[in-house]
Amino acid sequence: MSTSVVSKCSIFPCQKSTLGDLKLSVSDLPMLSCHYIQKGCLFTRPPIPFSDLISLLKRSLSTTLPHFPPLAGRLVTDSDGYVYITCNDAGVEFTHANASHLRIRDVLGFIDVPHEVKEFFSFDGMVSFEGHFRPILAVQVTELADGVFIGCSVNHAVTDGTSYWNFFNTFAEVSRGIKRISRVPDFRRESVLISSAVLKLPAGGPKVTFDADAPLRERIFSFSRESILKLKAKANNKKWDVNGGGLDVVELMGKQKHDPLTKIDGNVTPLNQPIKKSEISSFQALCALLWRGVTRARKLPASKTTTFRMAVNCRHRLEPKLEPLYFGNAIQSIPTYASAGDVVSRDLRWCAEQLNKNVMAHDDTMVRRYVEDWEWDPRCFPLGNFDGAMLTMGSSPRFPMYDNDFGWGRPMAVRSGRANKFDGKISAFPGREGGGIVDLEVVLAPETMDGLESDPEFMQHVSGY
Repeated sequence: MSTSVVSKCSIFPCQKSTLGDLKLSVSDLPMLSCHYIQKGCLFTRPPIPFSDLISLLKRSLSTTLPHFPPLAGRLVTDSDGYVYITCNDAGVEFTHANASHLRIRDVLGFIDVPHEVKEFFSFDGMVSFEGHFRPILAVQVTELADGVFIGCSVNHAVTDGTSYWNFFNTFAEVSRGIKRISRVPDFRRESVLISSAVLKLPAGGPKVTFDADAPLRERIFSFSRESILKLKAKANNKKWDVNGGGLDVVELMGKQKHDPLTKIDGNVTPLNQPIKKSEISSFQALCALLWRGVTRARKLPASKTTTFRMAVNCRHRLEPKLEPLYFGNAIQSIPTYASAGDVVSRDLRWCAEQLNKNVMAHDDTMVRRYVEDWEWDPRCFPLGNFDGAMLTMGSSPRFPMYDNDFGWGRPMAVRSGRANKFDGKISAFPGREGGGIVDLEVVLAPETMDGLESDPEFMQHVSGY
């Protein structure tokens, strides 16, 4: 059986927008060739009739949209080639779907993410450019036998993960009766990200740059706080105190001698002074573990250059800083390169240091350099694994994915749709229980996933193995 559509309609904001047109930034425009973001949450079944739930969510969505006028608007391109969001209250799509043949355990109880989850989202395969003539947001509420899935498909040229989860959590606040929302988005367009450069688009709009129909496996790997702290200790040359559960600090070896610029405690270290090594983060250590495991599983030649891309939030990196709730895309993709031979033969610490150096160096100067580079050659973002040796990390374990309650409890799980999935696409989620748990949604070619699952170094850190 498959998920069936019960009803579909348009939802309009309950108040007219007074927000003017918003120009797409140099972080927004490259996403016009990407699929809509598809993320959502799985909940237990609410203690009200499902028809009442649908009515409640429609009203709540209508009440939420005036706080996020771009989501009810459309994209427009003017005669000079500039792309804007016009906040014209054109509405969003709302779908009520039925998958009562599925239970919560069917979604959560398998090693691989079931393909049925992909049916919990609207606008499958839709490219963000289509926001010129299709809604920028689509909400689908899917009824399960003992649960409900609330999934959103949102134009990636309009939102990044920070903006998406602010909307989703606000939608939940309004649904449970909160009158005054807690996190008001900022729509100002006053930063260096707003440019006079024009992105020339092909007739009919851009297409995704990867094969969306390639065979893939997708599964969630969960890492406990203890496991991640052990990785962090190893990456930083610290001892792990098994009995006490803490970290016994040992003098860190080595300095980042080849870093031209490193930010330490918010300050820039001059080029002619010794550079103090920054601590490798838990997440960087986890990324290094994955980089090594996938590279081994791919059986690449030692000379092959591998790439690990990490999406970073630029809101706090710019000077002056953007507001934390700046609405739009404020992300840049940082690539780290290393030969397959180095990734496999050197230790976890070396791989983590390569990632750490690039993240630490990505300050205001580097953000502006990325902007200037794009202005020199405006282009859509080339998403994919073009040489068989790339990994792309998206999303973030810092996003408040479980900080939402529509009125009957927190989510059981977070899941994503088919959008922007290719061999080597990884998404990081916080664990449901919090406390430093991280879930990695890993998408790989089937033979590579098989290799990763049989990799002792990787699997010994995965919860439940």
